[in-house]
Parts: sequence; structure tokens; C-alpha cells
Amino acid sequence: MNIHEYQAKAVLKEFGVPVPDGHAAFSVDEAVAAATKLGGPVWVVKAQIHAGGRGKGGGVKVVKSLDDVRAQAEAILGMTLITHQTGPAGKKVGRIYIEDGSDIARELYLSCLVDRATSRVAFIVSTEGGMNIEEVAAQTPEKILTLTIDPATGIMAHHGRSIAFGLGLEGAQVKQCVALIGNLYKAVLATDMSLLEINPLVVTKGGDLICLDAKVNFDSNALYRHKELLDLRDETEEDPAEIEASKHDLNYIKLDGAIGCMVNGAGLAMATMDIIKLYGSAPANFLDVGGGASKEQITHAFKIITSDENVEGILINIFGGIMRCDIIAEGVVAAARELELSVPLVVRLAGTNVELGKKILSDSGLAIIPADDLDDAAEKIVKAVKEAA
Repeated sequence: MNIHEYQAKAVLKEFGVPVPDGHAAFSVDEAVAAATKLGGPVWVVKAQIHAGGRGKGGGVKVVKSLDDVRAQAEAILGMTLITHQTGPAGKKVGRIYIEDGSDIARELYLSCLVDRATSRVAFIVSTEGGMNIEEVAAQTPEKILTLTIDPATGIMAHHGRSIAFGLGLEGAQVKQCVALIGNLYKAVLATDMSLLEINPLVVTKGGDLICLDAKVNFDSNALYRHKELLDLRDETEEDPAEIEASKHDLNYIKLDGAIGCMVNGAGLAMATMDIIKLYGSAPANFLDVGGGASKEQITHAFKIITSDENVEGILINIFGGIMRCDIIAEGVVAAARELELSVPLVVRLAGTNVELGKKILSDSGLAIIPADDLDDAAEKIVKAVKEAA
């Protein structure tokens, strides 16, 4: 689950992490009131969307008067902000953040994430703050320092010092960095963050370290332990179909292709998407119905797939282990009839009660194309979509 910058900074502040003072605003008047409360003389007006690159897209403005705060708030609130992470459609700005300006001497990069390769929390830092870390990694990889934390020892002072020296910090800044790294590590573990990115981490002209930006992603599977974090969720930033899928315990991610997929099991779903690509088309979604989906869940899954106007055909690939193929078949037939399905549908079933499942499909009277295996299914759905075009 992603959250907004101002929410991320509020979470970090609870763990003693230094962040500039600021207030969220949902209207122009609230923005001016927030700026008045902060006092100035320099403010930063920031669009709040779940995407990076806001500054380049015109969503971050530094101003020096209350009149300019009002003018920029009017310009940014309600605008469609397009960045390299939003795609061409962009995202509409519904809230902004009014923050104290900072006197910046240096910009650094710092992130903390769960490194799957080492099964440890890793800090990634660079002296090249304010830039896309991907560009730094590609062009000057020697400027990136990665440090993993052994869970047996946890965070220790030498970790912070290693990072401080890698960033070229000195004097009192080293001590600040040790405290910062320790507090960030505590925040990551205590709230089950899967990603924490601070870009930039700045050194002010007064020599202090401040987290000038903050991007936080929480592990959705751990949110049951953090009920208070659920209140930070902004559903307007999420795909409506993905929200609907979560209500029915379905794992759905929208993609850009033309073949809708319904599969049980994440690995099988990935293999299904790969073989669709192999046969010259592209998947419209990732949809894992899980190991024990009910007839009702199958119907909801169908509705979610067909709500995507880009879907030109549907491939169902089910391996019935815990799940019974006859239950899947009943759900497919019910959904196809209810929705009056008008796009080609290929179904591949294998496993428990597979013959009964196939009989239910064949006796339905619907134009369902059966497939014997995954290779056959992919070939048939791609061919059917091309013939229907």
C-alpha cells in the first residue's frame, strides 16, 4: 500500500526522523491558512499523488509570498499531473502539501528496502540525490553504496557511520546520520514497510540532515497488524478494478494487453502471461483467484476482467488441486450468461473433477472454446481474438 508524501513524513516523524514542518491542504483557502501558520518566508507547494517526478511535471513550486501560495495552490489543485510514473493519462491532484522551505547545501539519496537476494533489510545510498537512482546506477554505479543489516544484530552505530562516510558527511553530520539510520530502520521494521525512499536527503547550509521527500510503501500482507495505517489509504490513487478485486479476495493487477487472464496460483498466472506473449499477444491483467475460489468469486473475477474495455478475449487456466474444476466450470457458465459475454473465451482445466468440469462447459450451450493444455489454450485464444477483430 502506497501513501502520500505528507503521510509518510508524519509516520517518520513519530520515529524521530527530521522532516520539514508542513500541512496538507485540500482547498486553496486551507493552503493559505497552512502557509500562514508556518510563517515563511519561503514555502514549497507540493502536489500529492502516488507517483514520482512531480517537480519535472510542474507539481512542486517554491514561493515567497502568501499571494504566490494562493496562485500555485489554485494552479495545482485539480490539475492532471503527468510524470514518467503516471503514464500519459496522468493523475488528478486532489490534495497538496504546504511545507517550509529549506536552505539546501547538498542533495543526497537514501532508500531502505527488503532485499530478496539476501533476505535482509538493505540501505541504498548515493551522493547523487535529486536524480533518478536508475540513471545513477546505469551511468555511475560506483556512486551507489549498498549496506545490508544482519537481523541477528539489528542496526548498529557502525552501519550509520559507514553510510555517513560513504555520503561524504563529516563532523556533527556523522552523529546525525547514525541517529537517522537507526530511526529509519526502526520505522521500517515497526510498520512493515517494503520500501522507504528519501530523495533527496539534504544537508542544509547550517549543517543539518533533513528528509526533504519521503516515499513509503507498506507490505499489504502485514496491514492486519497495523489497523491505524489503513486510514492512510487513498483509494482515488488506485485502480477501481484493483480495489473491487481486493474486496473479493482476488489478486488483480491491470496491464496493457488484450487478453484477459483468470488463473489460480501466482506462478501459473505468470506462466500464462508469458505464453500469451510467446504467441504474439499480450495479457490485459494478472488475476489470481487463489486456491479455493467459490462460484461467486469466479463471477466477480469475470466482471472485473470484462470491465476493462481493452479486453478482446479471455483465457481461463485452472489447475484443480484444492480447487475443483466443476466449481470453476459452474462459475464460468454463470458469469458468461449473466454478462452476455461477447468476446472469445478459452478454458483450460486440469486436476480434480476435470471431466465433470469439461462436461458442464460443453453442455452449457455457450461458445466456450476448450483447450487441452496451456500451449493449446494460448494458441487458441490469440487466434480467436485475431479472427474476431
